[in-house]
Amino acid sequence: MPRIEVVPANTPFGERLAASFSYPLRGAGLATCTALAIAHYASYLPAIGMLANLLVWAATWRYAADCMQYTANGYANPPDVGVDEAGTAGWALTLIHLVAGALFVACGLLAPATLWLLVPVLVLALPAIDMSLAFEGNVLHALNPATWWRIALGFEGAYFIPVAINLLLGALIAVATLTSNLLPHFLALPLFGFAYTYLIVLAFHLMGVLIHQRHERFGLEPEAPKLAKAIGQDEDSQLVDAARTLAESDPTAALHQLAERLRKRTAPAPVHQLYRELLRRQGLRDDLLVHGQIWIAALVAQNEARRALGVLQECCTADSAFIPDDPRTCGELADLAARLGMERLAIHLGRGYLAHWSRDERAPHYGLLAARLLGAQAERRTEAMVLLQKLASAWPEHPLRNDIATLQRQLAGTA
Repeated sequence: MPRIEVVPANTPFGERLAASFSYPLRGAGLATCTALAIAHYASYLPAIGMLANLLVWAATWRYAADCMQYTANGYANPPDVGVDEAGTAGWALTLIHLVAGALFVACGLLAPATLWLLVPVLVLALPAIDMSLAFEGNVLHALNPATWWRIALGFEGAYFIPVAINLLLGALIAVATLTSNLLPHFLALPLFGFAYTYLIVLAFHLMGVLIHQRHERFGLEPEAPKLAKAIGQDEDSQLVDAARTLAESDPTAALHQLAERLRKRTAPAPVHQLYRELLRRQGLRDDLLVHGQIWIAALVAQNEARRALGVLQECCTADSAFIPDDPRTCGELADLAARLGMERLAIHLGRGYLAHWSRDERAPHYGLLAARLLGAQAERRTEAMVLLQKLASAWPEHPLRNDIATLQRQLAGTA
């Protein structure tokens, strides 16, 4: 199971606030905000555009409510879209915010003087309504002024933080309305849509932070620490600390402790890193390389290929001939290294692929990748030409034969 990133409830609010501005842009949050912003184009659909737009707003409020509950439960990162913490709260939140907007417009047109009373009420009440709806799902209870008062008192002065975010959101909507003619609507729609979504998620996340820090007052028990404990995550932190202390007097015993943990189930990075550190101290080069093979494959399987490249570089430092022992792992890392501009490592992996799996159908691809990178270096073009000649001879009928021949001509013309 992937590591669960947990935030302690006693983390200072200033620290949480500073980290909150990147919250909607992390992990699933960025993908969701982007998708919801683009989804506003659904309003262009003939006949059903208005309904489609309402669905987008309902999805936005529902995801924001999910973020609030996820944060209140102690999770550090945004939830995936399918978490479904908030249930039907998204529809209720959408309806209430639409009604609030309609009241604002109606009062502005029919009785502008009442705006001085309506705006403060809406700005102060909406965070309490949002929190009540997200957690209790009872519309009548959420609309009860006594509920607003109870929630606001529970947060004391910190309650004004989501109030300020709501003011900022309202200001953005006003700016979007006033400047709508400055940009073509087709371009302005997703830009303002992303900004709305970002601020809504941010506001709900901050409300979740406030709830998390005061969870005892609301009778809540954060879920994330319990889940982390259930999968042994806290035990791993304690194991790392204990093994590091033990290593000062008996490094061999510490290595055995860590090795036993690694054999049981997927371990977090700190366990692997300390194990490798102790292997290096003991000069156990072969064990370091064996562990490297295992951890690199696990990291690639867990979609952590960039970290796998770091482990690979460590192993190559210990053994210049080291490459992953699985062709899929080797190939994926070769492609990633090339994309990241790590030419030396990409060439090493491409040549290693050819050397170990010369008859594999993907071998010409990685041979060609290495040849392109070699050919880009004037002093190594001869190596590239030799490699291309070997590929052309070994794979005369391969679909990449034309690409190989083209590169040969290009390099021959620059020789």
